[in-house]
Amino acid sequence: MKLGVLFLKIAALYFLVGVGMGLTMEIIQDHRLAGAHAHINLVGWASMALFGFLYVLFPKAGETLLAKLHFWLYNISFPPFMLGLSFMLVGNDSLMFLLMVFPNILVLSVLFFVINVFMNVKAKDFTLSFNKDQNISS
Repeated sequence: MKLGVLFLKIAALYFLVGVGMGLTMEIIQDHRLAGAHAHINLVGWASMALFGFLYVLFPKAGETLLAKLHFWLYNISFPPFMLGLSFMLVGNDSLMFLLMVFPNILVLSVLFFVINVFMNVKAKDFTLSFNKDQNISS
């Protein structure tokens, strides 16, 4: 499966988690995890969906080593980052080491993304294609 599509699918899962988290916080009237909720929605849902769309629209960029490093480092670092942040937000510093390591890995993956965009995203490579048997008018 292409990295762009994988990013989109994982982003959709983070959207579900973020919305569920927001609803739960509102129902129980405990908003201590609002920072993690915001990160899950922005860094998980919105950013990953944008990465996915970019890699779908510019497939050459999505096939590079930089894209693969971006995908794996981002997806390996984000969950423990959110776990450490959630523990910290509720006043438990026992997983603080997660916040010392994994946000830095996530930033490194974003650096790979930025380098990839500058090196491999070109207007001439823009692809908006449909399957031959797909009816785009419906």
